[in-house]
Amino acid sequence: MTDKRTLVIGDIHSGLKALQQVLEKAEVSTEDTLIFLGDYIDGWSQAVETVDFLLALDQKYHCVFLRGNHDALCYEWLVGASDNPMWFKHGGEATVNSYKQIVKGTKDKHIEFYKTLRNYYLDDRNRLFLHAGFTNLKGVNYEYSEVTFYWDRTLWELVLSLNPSLQLGDVLYPKRLSHYKEIYIGHTPVTRLGKTTPQNAANVWNIDTGAAFKGPLTILDVDSKIYWQSRPVHTFYPTEQGRN
Repeated sequence: MTDKRTLVIGDIHSGLKALQQVLEKAEVSTEDTLIFLGDYIDGWSQAVETVDFLLALDQKYHCVFLRGNHDALCYEWLVGASDNPMWFKHGGEATVNSYKQIVKGTKDKHIEFYKTLRNYYLDDRNRLFLHAGFTNLKGVNYEYSEVTFYWDRTLWELVLSLNPSLQLGDVLYPKRLSHYKEIYIGHTPVTRLGKTTPQNAANVWNIDTGAAFKGPLTILDVDSKIYWQSRPVHTFYPTEQGRN
């Protein structure tokens, strides 16, 4: 592949083997921009290895790493926050176990990785990328709290509820959608809709195809909308449960 592409990658949840497979399927090159939508950990057993792989990938490719809610929770734990039983229950246990054997230097590198993740990315074609969503009618620059960028589910709920015939410029078209050509998110698995492929509603694309559960990991070319998928991530980890 020689053409420059913008490739967006859905929630990985420590599924490193699936990530390696789908990167190979997409024939990723150094000409491509890779935009990761967050939630790199919490799910399968390879949390540390996944972050190490991403750090190495960043040395070779143009990568944009966005912050997911699970990444924020892991960062808080790594820097000394008190135990979070809810996080532990929803994938954190596998991550804690993965971090038991690391040396201090690795921990420091990972803390810096989580600390420097972006809350959102807006490219030069007015396409917005973020983990979850935003609520401010004026757009992301006016959001009241940054946690919304990696916890919100109302953006996806909103577009799913819209009449498909509604168009930009219509009176009822949501203002917050009108600021961007397209919006790419993860966070809410499309497997909740019974789907395992990227889903589009209004100008929003959801790329979380359920890698933490029984779905595959997905890479999508934002220009052509061609996508590549790993096999179901759980098949790489047959002795593990992932997130239930």
